[in-house]
Amino acid sequence: MRSREGVVTDYQVNWRKLQQVGLNAYEARSYLVLMGHPRFKALELAARAHVPRQKIYEVLDSLVEKGFAQVIQEKTKLFSAVDPSVAIPSYLARRSRALQGELTEQARLASGLIEDLRPAFLEGQDGRGTLDFLSLVNDPTQTAIQYRRMLTSVNDHYVEFSRAPFAVDPLDEQLVKDAASRGVRARLLIETRDLDPEHRDRLHEYRHAGVEIRFLDRLPLKLALFDGHRGMVALLDPVLTRPSWTSVIFEHEGFAEAMSGLFESYWNRAHGELNPEAVPA
Repeated sequence: MRSREGVVTDYQVNWRKLQQVGLNAYEARSYLVLMGHPRFKALELAARAHVPRQKIYEVLDSLVEKGFAQVIQEKTKLFSAVDPSVAIPSYLARRSRALQGELTEQARLASGLIEDLRPAFLEGQDGRGTLDFLSLVNDPTQTAIQYRRMLTSVNDHYVEFSRAPFAVDPLDEQLVKDAASRGVRARLLIETRDLDPEHRDRLHEYRHAGVEIRFLDRLPLKLALFDGHRGMVALLDPVLTRPSWTSVIFEHEGFAEAMSGLFESYWNRAHGELNPEAVPA
């Protein structure tokens, strides 16, 4: 038999975990007490769970709504716990659907908001500064948005140094294949040091879509160029202990020409076939 200290410790751990799942402190405590008895009157539960009497009906209504408690109607209304193997998965499923609905609605509103705000933003950018052709982005999500925007609008050619870690993985991005399918010359130069079997398996699919692929053991940086005048370079922060990339997004023909020359230099000495020994098993 476990000691009283062990039982108390388990109770505290489970109480905190229930709150992390989504119950508040009163709800978590009431559910744990309900599980230890077939049924309770509301005020009996309030005393056992140390919930203020004036709050217990609100707490129980919430537990019933969330699927953790059920009502047993006899002479007096009684409450019992729902099996946690049923209550917790069903609650999380409902919560997931609700959150997805919220995200869908937020995305719909955001689309209209972008259309409303962007003209004002562009109007405010009329007075161009000396470095308006460059922008620095540290957030991977914003980098991904900029990358996909340029990939969607590329018309003639697109090249990329592909190396981990990725804000957008070009070997897991439908827009790369879409660009090739509409006649864009797409070339990926892939660093093999961190190429795993999952990425290796996708290579034939991308080549079949018309994407040209070559390999080198090491690439100096992350680079993507679009139509010879714009693109992005991602540089690894040399100071931070944990790897962190800063993306330089540019629209400048001279800089793009220099980066294109760098790409061609590495492309010309790259291998057309992947060395099996370079890929981890």
